[in-house]
Amino acid sequence: MRQIEIDIDGGLFRAYSSLAPRTDAAPAVEPTPVVLIHGIGMSHRYFARLHREFARSRDVHSIDLPGFGRFGRPRGKFGQERMARALAAVLQRLNVPRAVLVGHSMGAQWIVELARQRRDLAEGVVLIGPVADDERRTLRAQSVALARDTLGEPPRVNAIVFADYVRCGMPWYLTQLRHMMTYPIEERIADLSVPVLVVRGGNDPVAGLDWCRRLRDRAHDGSLVIVPGCRHVVQFAAPRAVASAIDAFLASRRRTGHLLGVA
Repeated sequence: MRQIEIDIDGGLFRAYSSLAPRTDAAPAVEPTPVVLIHGIGMSHRYFARLHREFARSRDVHSIDLPGFGRFGRPRGKFGQERMARALAAVLQRLNVPRAVLVGHSMGAQWIVELARQRRDLAEGVVLIGPVADDERRTLRAQSVALARDTLGEPPRVNAIVFADYVRCGMPWYLTQLRHMMTYPIEERIADLSVPVLVVRGGNDPVAGLDWCRRLRDRAHDGSLVIVPGCRHVVQFAAPRAVASAIDAFLASRRRTGHLLGVA
């Protein structure tokens, strides 16, 4: 796995990139790269299992955003619009002209905004456990949901989450939380012209079923997949199921010509 740090607009990004095995025979259709964007307080680490699943067949890039992971706080505010512009520049530096954008939790907001600003960069958008439910968009409601989720997540997931929260630090977390609570993802998703897949764990208390259905229905071309028995960090608990759902979604859209670059 290759690691590269990229300074964009006063924020430091780190990309963890794996290139799929190449053979002498070129495939009929080159698999589109996948870009994985973590949620608030987190890093690439809870995407590691999903990253490995995708790396078997396609290029995959997991990106740590400014202020998260091992990075200190960036210069100035990084709301969704600024973060999306910077992410577009990061993909250019990585030589990724088009990708399947996958975001978990608040990462769903960042990739929706990226796809809004740069439709040419998105072959498809995948929202895993997207936030924040517009009918429970209060600090108390979100805190209760997160606490309920923590009680049911595997110990290894909680260990990664808590460690990343500590590395992020409370000041930057609270700064991003204010952005998270005010971003109208349910409105912005309607602006997307690319296919959208919503993925949730069947027992996810953060991204509820009704909320995920509303997001699916707001998209011009939306689908919803539920992974039974999993909670908010479904991509860690069931990486193969999540990867298979995304691959099937892309294959179905490619057959019907709904993906960018397909006639």
